Amino acid sequence: MKNETLGPGPKSWLEAELEDDFDEELEQEIDDIRIPEELRGRLAQHKSNSIDRKVYFNELIRLQAELVKMQDWVAHKGLKVVVLFEGRDAAGKGGVIKRIMQRVNPRTCRAVALPAPSDREKAQWYFQRYVPHLPAAGEIVLFDRSWYNRAGVERVMGFASDTQVEEFFHDVPEFERMLVRSGIILVKYWFSITDEEQQLRFLMRIHDPIKQWKLSPMDLQSRVRWEQYTKAKEEMFARTNIPEAPWHIVEGNDKKRARLNCMAHLLSLVPYEEIPHEPIALPERVFNPNYERRVLPPELYVPERY
Repeated sequence: MKNETLGPGPKSWLEAELEDDFDEELEQEIDDIRIPEELRGRLAQHKSNSIDRKVYFNELIRLQAELVKMQDWVAHKGLKVVVLFEGRDAAGKGGVIKRIMQRVNPRTCRAVALPAPSDREKAQWYFQRYVPHLPAAGEIVLFDRSWYNRAGVERVMGFASDTQVEEFFHDVPEFERMLVRSGIILVKYWFSITDEEQQLRFLMRIHDPIKQWKLSPMDLQSRVRWEQYTKAKEEMFARTNIPEAPWHIVEGNDKKRARLNCMAHLLSLVPYEEIPHEPIALPERVFNPNYERRVLPPELYVPERY
């Protein structure tokens, strides 16, 4: 990649992109100021071990450019891609999905985060509510949690009976084999964080009013039932790690490294080539000398406060 180093002279396209992303990072640092002093010290120590900011943003933009190429290839070849994001609460799944979606075409790459099932959905075949969200040819679907809710939160919290859990473990390998036989590329990620890291992230959310919406009663219970979730996860891996759709574990204690590692790994699983595009030329604007633009009333405009 050319012009990656920042220095004097005209800005490269990369430098302009980096500035935009630095702004987002700065907003995050301003968020951190609102947390109590005792947490701020732990957070500063945590960040000191993270990946260098410049390296992170250079790699992030490079990988996002490759994701755009991959998406073009998926559309060109009529492929179907499903990516499941599972893991502990506050493990960083949403952050990775956000960075994957940031620069791709949202018309053919979408994220799905289903709410708790309705009474009607509870009376359906378990996998039925997920099927309508599967991709057509040329599409990529990212599931922010998936049918593996039954093996995790539903099991641990008692929302599913032992019989229902056992039926799930019996059915899910064949369900996923059916998806793969139908031509879907199925990728399953588990984001792993330590007990201490989850505690820090939860405390930050508790002390930040802007982030408190991210904490649900289920999240708080996940702290109490940490060991139960661990046992459920271990059995889930043992019974659903099939050759057609294996699990891939992403170490998530460092959010930035996790994002880059996951994106790079996803790119490695979908063999793609760059699709040649016809050069795009901006057409000349048609100018009508007799056209006179109407003056709109000022009350239609948003006040310019900034």
